[in-house]
Amino acid sequence: MRRSEADHPSSAVLAFGPDQPLVLEAGAVLAPWQIAYQTYGSLNADKSNAILVCHALTGDQHVANDHPVTGKPGWWTLMVGPGRPIDTDRFFVICANVLGGCMGTTGPASTDPATGRVYGLGLPVVTITDMVRAQARLVDHFGIDSLFAVVGGSMGGMQVLEWAAALPQRVFAAVAIATSHRHSSQNIAFHEVGRQAVMADPDWAEGRYLDAGRNPKKGLAVARMAAHITYMSDRSLHAKFGRNLQDREALTFGFDADFQIESYLRHQGMTFVDRFDANSYLYVTRAMDYFDLSARTEGSLARVFQGSRTRFCLISFTSDWLFPTSETRAVVHALNGAGASVSFVEIDSDRGHDSFLLDIPEQYRIVRGFLTGAARARGIAGPAPAPAGE
Repeated sequence: MRRSEADHPSSAVLAFGPDQPLVLEAGAVLAPWQIAYQTYGSLNADKSNAILVCHALTGDQHVANDHPVTGKPGWWTLMVGPGRPIDTDRFFVICANVLGGCMGTTGPASTDPATGRVYGLGLPVVTITDMVRAQARLVDHFGIDSLFAVVGGSMGGMQVLEWAAALPQRVFAAVAIATSHRHSSQNIAFHEVGRQAVMADPDWAEGRYLDAGRNPKKGLAVARMAAHITYMSDRSLHAKFGRNLQDREALTFGFDADFQIESYLRHQGMTFVDRFDANSYLYVTRAMDYFDLSARTEGSLARVFQGSRTRFCLISFTSDWLFPTSETRAVVHALNGAGASVSFVEIDSDRGHDSFLLDIPEQYRIVRGFLTGAARARGIAGPAPAPAGE
């Protein structure tokens, strides 16, 4: 992670002073605090065409522009951009770094104004609800009373559902992809393995590694390796790597990376530590673990969405075992029970949870079609023609 991005990111920043606190779900108060964001396209005269894109666990605000740390294209350029399903020639798109992140929104790598040192574990634990509260303050800044749509996958989908549950009057349409209304015990378990890997690294230094000039790279890399396995399916791993050896013709009978999959995971781990903060990984995974919409109504998910006038589109993938279709169906059933308007599609894909980030034409057709219909209902100007093959 480039340290300067935590306080002075390569994107726009909205700063809130001591007199503009953010009250967190845990009861703690952040003041001052800031939120980093990117925008694309133009806000129309009646401010009816704004779409908030919510990023997943390891994403950030750089959804459709080159990343300032890696130099790589934004994480969802297949979905967001001119002529894309989320068409920046037509919509005003906002994407913010989540609270607890490390790319400019207040997080554990940010400077604590009370001490002049980085927060580290001194930052209060944040939740998906807190992330959405911070985003709502950003939306307020633009004078937008009601978002045309909130869109996101995985942890981003959790934020979409939180927006629709907590602020239904501010969300005209919601697109939640490869997500759930709560984190499963299996997913909490995977996150705990990752957190323990980070905290077991001697360079973690009880969370004060930035003050000490250290970096728990090995622990964070292992956490990323373990998580990355969950983003793929067995079929996609086998198709891509099988049991192929890495740059050798025979086994070494040692513990170097004999197999291509081993080399691939090591590469994924080491490149991740260059753009992500270890403590942010702890905070954001914990936020996902705590997410449970049904707990607010004693297990009745339908009551969460009772009376909602938001239009919903939910998408799942057949090979996603991290957020399986059964989780999405539970949300769909609850929305039906609440009398909400909901469309649901399960897409046949062998590429696992990461399908929502990959070139899956059916996903883009569905999102484009849903947003086109919703835009027509809201009186937003018509779209450009879809690219051939989408």
